[in-house]
Amino acid sequence: MTTSRKSAAAVAVGLAAILALTACGDDTNDSATAAAPTTAEAAVAPTTPEPATTAAAMSEQPGTIVDVAVAADDFTVLVEAVKAAGLVETLSGPGPFTVFAPTDAAFADALQTLGITKEQLLADPVKLKTILTYHVVAGQVMAADVLTMDGQDVATVAGPPVKVAVNGSTVMINDATVTAADIAASNGVIHVIDKVLLPPS
Repeated sequence: MTTSRKSAAAVAVGLAAILALTACGDDTNDSATAAAPTTAEAAVAPTTPEPATTAAAMSEQPGTIVDVAVAADDFTVLVEAVKAAGLVETLSGPGPFTVFAPTDAAFADALQTLGITKEQLLADPVKLKTILTYHVVAGQVMAADVLTMDGQDVATVAGPPVKVAVNGSTVMINDATVTAADIAASNGVIHVIDKVLLPPS
């Protein structure tokens, strides 16, 4: 009897120890399970930032050639001329176009050379349209492209070509110097020039 009782006691102690170890093991596993996401959770967890909203992305995109000129401070006469010549719709179209855009100072010099006022220029939409389209080239011609055109004649939307001359980093379109290049628009590109280009008579 004494031996049987001792054996039973030993078995009971052993079972208690096993149960205790099992309970500890379950706690450890529970903690690990709680800390690590399931495969499904990991699959749906975001790993990269969400892209900007469409509205925000659109607001960062450039507008049309006309929009870009209107937003700038130095093309007020050009914008007035484009409106007076009825070219807003054309230059807001799909294009693409390359525009050599004279500044307000360039227009002031041209008016003095021509001996007319701005009002007189804007009052002749036919002549104005010819002058303005002489500043437009079909297609998107970037500065890097222009640099390869030294000595070439490039056709304009008006018909007569302009001559490109490259001297180092200086680019001339006829007798006008390009002062800023590659101004992006949604339907083309603008290069700023310091003189108004006058088509041949």
